[in-house]
Amino acid sequence: MDKILKMLELQQELNDSTNGLGWEKGMTKNGKPIDWKRCTYLECAELIESYPWKHWKNIDAKPDYANIQIEAVDIWHFIMSQALEDYKQGNLGSIDTLARNINDLSNFSTFTEAIQENFKDYYEQIAVVENLMKTLFCDASTQKLMEAFIDVAIQSGLNLDALYKLYVGKNILNKFRQDHGYKEGIYIKIWNGEEDNVTMQSILEDDNITPEGLYKSLSEAYPKE
Repeated sequence: MDKILKMLELQQELNDSTNGLGWEKGMTKNGKPIDWKRCTYLECAELIESYPWKHWKNIDAKPDYANIQIEAVDIWHFIMSQALEDYKQGNLGSIDTLARNINDLSNFSTFTEAIQENFKDYYEQIAVVENLMKTLFCDASTQKLMEAFIDVAIQSGLNLDALYKLYVGKNILNKFRQDHGYKEGIYIKIWNGEEDNVTMQSILEDDNITPEGLYKSLSEAYPKE
């Protein structure tokens, strides 16, 4: 299975469902402008906040790599959305073409290897995230943007298999949120004192869990009013 293609297809389905058909033109079905670049750089900022970069506090703190990985997956949602929009609006090819082009990136082979220990210090890691933000606003090609994201994913402790597993988990969680009033502001995000992401990650520890099984488990864990 081409995991990049599968994730792109899932993201297309999620965007079609959430924003309405034709969202690639930059508007939701409710007439609200879409800005994937803004979504991306704000998620990058949230990822950076998971590092103890502030010189005035938490001097001995460690990076929260579990949250860094979740933030990287959130970024991936928006990076894929931007790519899908670019390919649609620029007549650059189909989703299959986009998937093939990602698979051909210069750093993609490294991304498919086993997860390796990261020897960069915190500030070097932050610089890689900031390079993604810079690339985002330099009118770079979709390929350059994808390469910059892969660098972030790798240093976050994610290879392709790990990204795929977490992405599918977050994709199902996003569908669950939409089905339970996220857009309307009635969704309960804190479950037993922790964010729903934590519950989702816990369920994903079962390597045999299916997307359908994950959705069912989320339904069972969702706080009852």
